[in-house]
Amino acid sequence: MADSLEVSKRTIYRDIATLQAMQTPIYGEAGIGYVMRKGYDLPPLNLDVEEAEAIAVGLSLIARTGDVGLWRAAGRAARKLNEVAPGTRRLVASSWGVADIETINLGTLRRAIREEQKVTLSYQDASGRPSNRTIWPLALIYYVDAVTIAAWCELRAALRHFRLDRVQGWSLAEEHFTGRGAALLAEWEATQKPETVLTRDF
Repeated sequence: MADSLEVSKRTIYRDIATLQAMQTPIYGEAGIGYVMRKGYDLPPLNLDVEEAEAIAVGLSLIARTGDVGLWRAAGRAARKLNEVAPGTRRLVASSWGVADIETINLGTLRRAIREEQKVTLSYQDASGRPSNRTIWPLALIYYVDAVTIAAWCELRAALRHFRLDRVQGWSLAEEHFTGRGAALLAEWEATQKPETVLTRDF
């Protein structure tokens, strides 16, 4: 299943645990196997992770149109999407677009966010000062002229933002921060998101 969906086994196990927590009648355990109770059907939405993420970002960008009716419809669709793909809230789009990013693979970075995998960066700040960072990626923010990642920075022991066009080099670290991302994301949403990106909530 992991191979066909192009995700890690860890992601499959976590998603099944989430479904079980939502009272979905799936029985079994990791490494043994799973069985769904006969006669139970999942909601009729067949999107892979990338498709769900693309729709989530696209729905957010509808705010650019100025069409109030379309924006309200996007809000209804976004709420339905979040019910079946709650991880899509980790992709945050402002009301404007962004140029192509060539310094970092956004698909791999989004997967690192989903799988709570640490990332190492060779980074250059606005003054041109270089530094090496290990970050815990939490959310992507799409601006008109740049993409920024919100992350926990091990060097600063705090939440920080990194513009991807200032990344000189990067790689996935071996370590994960499994189980700690949700609390950090909630902290970022409560303390820094309102001051970092202007968004219109659904």
